[in-house]
Amino acid sequence: AAGLTSARAEPVEEFYRGRQIQLIIGVGEGGGYDLSARLAAMHLSKFIPGNPTIVPRNMPGGGGIQAGNWLAKIAPRDGTVVHMIMQNMMAAQAVSGPGIEFDTRKFIWLGNTTSAPNVINTWHTTGVTSVEQVKTREVLLGAPMGTAGALYPVLINTVAGTKFRVVTGYPGGNEVNLAMERGEVEGRGSNSWASWKSTKPDWLKDKKINILVQVALARHPDLPDVPLLMDLATNESDRKLLEFFSSDTDLSRSLVTTQDVPPERVAALRKAFDAMVKDPEFLAEAAKAAMDISPGTGEESQKIADSIVNTPPDILARAKALIDAPTK
Repeated sequence: AAGLTSARAEPVEEFYRGRQIQLIIGVGEGGGYDLSARLAAMHLSKFIPGNPTIVPRNMPGGGGIQAGNWLAKIAPRDGTVVHMIMQNMMAAQAVSGPGIEFDTRKFIWLGNTTSAPNVINTWHTTGVTSVEQVKTREVLLGAPMGTAGALYPVLINTVAGTKFRVVTGYPGGNEVNLAMERGEVEGRGSNSWASWKSTKPDWLKDKKINILVQVALARHPDLPDVPLLMDLATNESDRKLLEFFSSDTDLSRSLVTTQDVPPERVAALRKAFDAMVKDPEFLAEAAKAAMDISPGTGEESQKIADSIVNTPPDILARAKALIDAPTK
């Protein structure tokens, strides 16, 4: 007990000096999450007392579930691991998604870099430019298993009567993009609008993709004419359901750490995050990469994340029923 007390009382700067922090990324290399996490890894250290080295580590699997489980069950709980969590993990937990062994309410939010909508798109050769067209024509979308890209089309089919069909099994978004280019699928079930802007600006400029729906609580200024997911509801009950699935877009690129990290280290990490997202060098690099930076503090992000998991049972029951219905 005396040793534990001494370790927890160790000054933050002394603890971090000469150490490494692992930054866990729940997807493969090259996508929007990976780029955002690596940008944070480049800049966060200089604001943490002791200036530890931050090492990005990709841990793809289950659309982010594997990384979340590792964080909850295996990762050291001393502030030497942070994770850019996939934004749909709270909703997936709330509806008892398969394979989830973590509780996001026990993670400690350090802050969120981006609040941007997710979007559903088609490839330009399909000629499908609006969600209304999908009510009379089947559209084949690609998505990694267990991600928002596999979920959103099912919700829209159920609520709005569209004819989306989803092919899962792709390990990540890059593979879905390649499948679109090769004509294997006709669109992508979900990607962050911020990710499209940073990873495929040429596709946007050349109109290679058509944005059909945006998932957010309010329309993004870049997409004033694209309907919200909530706009597709025809009654208040459905609207509340779709609002539940839209809430996590306020946490598009959040950094979390494990439970049980000593409070003084949590405070130091949150302070470092807040300083990083205001840093001119960080903002310049983000602008160069066309990354959207619309940050939220750790405290703000924690409240939003917890509220998603704590959604009233009646809404969660409907959500789970709708998600499970196509597989029954």
